[in-house]
Amino acid sequence: MKIAVVMGSISDMPVMQDAINIIKEFGVEVEVDIVSAHRTPEKLVDFSSNAHKRGVNVIIAGAGGAAHLPGMVASMSPLPVIGVPVKSSNSIDGWDSVLSILQMPGGVPVATVALNGAKNAGLLAIQILGSQNEDLLNKMVDYKNGLREAVLKAAESIK
Repeated sequence: MKIAVVMGSISDMPVMQDAINIIKEFGVEVEVDIVSAHRTPEKLVDFSSNAHKRGVNVIIAGAGGAAHLPGMVASMSPLPVIGVPVKSSNSIDGWDSVLSILQMPGGVPVATVALNGAKNAGLLAIQILGSQNEDLLNKMVDYKNGLREAVLKAAESIK
């Protein structure tokens, strides 16, 4: 099992690191790269067309601004793609990125998480893999139980 995390620019790394961290926490192999839809189109085509041949099962693609990366990856890959809109320096409060990833045409699905929501993208990728892997599914059950316990503990602490 392998998840690829790609981003359009090194400036996206602080956001995308959350996905990388949670994937590693679950013990899943992660491949990380920078693939710009606009500056390295040949690399984009190679990455997208061949990821499944390298053993990648799910792709997380983060991008800011026009945020074409997730949709372009999805247009060329048979794998599930999760888009992470990144609020970048040239962004319009992140809305341009959100809408660029969210508004995909029929036939080219991209699951989209919240602005800068890379951790949730990582968790969604784990859940996708967990639907076919009992060990990973059990780890997700434990993770969610941990979230529940943290809320109950916090609630108890304010009483």
